Order: sequence, then C-alpha cells, then structure tokens
Amino acid sequence: MSFQEKLSQILTKEQILRKEPMSRHTTFRAGGPADYYLKPEISQAAAVLKLCREAGMEVQLVGNGSNLLVGDGGIRGAVVELSSREIRVSPEGTVLIAQAGASLAKTALEAAKNGLHGLEFASGIPGSVGGAVVMNAGAYGGEIKDVLKWAKILLPEGSIREFSNIELEFSYRHSIIPGLGGIVLEAAFQLEPGEESQIRAEMERLREQRNLKQPLEYPSAGSTFKRPEGYFAGKLIMDAGLSGFRIGDAQVSEKHCGFVINRGTASAEEIRNLIGEVQLRVQEKFGVMLEPEVRMIGEFR
Repeated sequence: MSFQEKLSQILTKEQILRKEPMSRHTTFRAGGPADYYLKPEISQAAAVLKLCREAGMEVQLVGNGSNLLVGDGGIRGAVVELSSREIRVSPEGTVLIAQAGASLAKTALEAAKNGLHGLEFASGIPGSVGGAVVMNAGAYGGEIKDVLKWAKILLPEGSIREFSNIELEFSYRHSIIPGLGGIVLEAAFQLEPGEESQIRAEMERLREQRNLKQPLEYPSAGSTFKRPEGYFAGKLIMDAGLSGFRIGDAQVSEKHCGFVINRGTASAEEIRNLIGEVQLRVQEKFGVMLEPEVRMIGEFR
C-alpha cells in the first residue's frame, strides 16, 4: 500500500493537500509548494507522524505561518498543521485551555468574553497557540511564559506528556520544545478575573498602538529580528540608513524598520536576501549581528 493510500485511511481528502503553495499559509505570502500539506486533528496527529516517520518523510510543523519564510523551491516531505481549534474555560473558571491550532488572538478574545485578564498582550499577535508556546511569543511587555500553566506535548516516540511552565525553560523567544522534537497539542493559561469592559479597552489601546506604529497593511512576519541585548533592532536598522531599503518587492518598512514587508510580489529569495543585507550592514556599522526571529525552511534557489 502506498503512502498516499495509508494516509487516506487516517485523514479525509480535505485534510490532505498535494503540491500546496506555502504562500497560502504564511503571513509573508511567499513560498513554493509543499509535497504534502496535512491538517490532522489532535486525535490523528500521532498516527500521521508515525506514518511519515515509517515512510522516511521529513516533517515540518507549522501554525498559521506567522513566523515562517518558506523557500521558493517549496518543501520536500510533509507540512503538518494541527487543525484542532477548540478554546474552553476550565471548571475552576480562571484557566483557559486552547488547542494548538487556535488563533492566539481569538484565544485572547475568548479570555475577554469570559472576564479573564492576562492575555491582552496577545490580542494582536498573528500566530497560533502552538507556535506561540514553542517560541514564547510576546508583545507590549507580556510573554507566554507569564501566563502559561501547562502545555500538553506529543513527543517523537508517540507519547503525550504535560509539561509545566517551569519545565519548558522559557527564555526570550525560546522554549525547550524544538529540542525535544515535540508538538504542542494544547495549552492552559492561568488568568485572573477582571472586568470585560476594562480588558477590551486595554486590547483596543494596544490595537491602536499597533496600527499607528506597525505596517499592518503589508504582508510580513511581524518583527523580523530578535531584540539584541542592549539595543532595539528597528533603531539599529534605521540608524544604518536602511529605512525603505528594497530588493525587488521586499522592503524594510519605512513605518517601522524592524519589519521586512512584502510590497506585493516579493519572492522568498528577495526577502531572504534583504534580511541578509540588513544583517551585514548593521554589523558593519555597529558591530551587532541581528538574529532573525523568522524561521527559514524549505528550498531556496
């Protein structure tokens, strides 16, 4: 029986996409096709990964592609996106549990609806819960590590284990999950009771700040670079004279130099080359090597 036939015993036709353009699944709106783009539910994930492993197929895990740059040559093997998106409040009333595929922004909105305070910072982060936990996503002074209670993780050998906040060893844009080769299945956030109106007002305040300061009108992966110790990436880039610097349709945003944007038809190669040129010029001028926050995967030409 072929890999495709075995896969069809686990997933429906709608959950199996062949030669799927990754430009449809990344916020950069760039990237070539994946051989397989698979969308299992949590209950199907272990079986799908086992099948890929037995077939000797490389697997790339993605959320909603908000932190990815996929090469124009695409991805050989399988891309797996967990499609389970349930969000629920635990019986104790102050813990919000979200499945890995849930939007982080929608999870923050669900917290607000239930009068739970603590996820306001996440209301504008364009990622999935799973991806946010893996990279300890943050904004406006808040990080996932501040509110995460536990995460349920599927380990490579097929077992599922619940990891506490401390066990995940969070640091700036980091957790131990990639090193484990694990997949986040769901996460629990320990929040505090609050007034819905006040929570929503804070979310609106942050939304206005984002609209004012960030180039949300263009495709991007958010902040392109990690914050170097003692500096701000955007200021270094601006002071290097790179505001508006462009390669093809890839450009350093004039609104916020910490963002590389796609002005329309930028290829992944143009975006990668622009990131590399920014790194080179900032290092030459200030002696600081900027580290990309964007994860680059797939085949670059």
